[in-house]
Amino acid sequence: MELITTLSQVIIAASIGIVWVFRFDNIIEEFKQYGLSDLIRSMVGAAKISLATLLVAGIWYPALILYSAAGIAFLMACALYAHFSVSNPLKKYLPAFSLLCLSVFIIARDLNLI
Repeated sequence: MELITTLSQVIIAASIGIVWVFRFDNIIEEFKQYGLSDLIRSMVGAAKISLATLLVAGIWYPALILYSAAGIAFLMACALYAHFSVSNPLKKYLPAFSLLCLSVFIIARDLNLI
């Protein structure tokens, strides 16, 4: 189960990195669609990249896992709300929903709930 948790941490971090670095033009369009400012976009991006980095560091420093996974879960819940608020199609929800599920799984494992 520890391997699955570690893989989940890496998948979340890699996904966030890919989207916020290599697909940034898509992020710009989405935040405009949501009516959010460039400042909010930059703050969300910095938070996601920082939390993703901490989540990977949690592989070696487990004390970082709970807070970084909870932060990512919160941001993914916010992303789902943003998609819902502009009535995006279901396929736009899936990445945020998947990362939210992985984050909740990591939190549950860290708290020894599963």
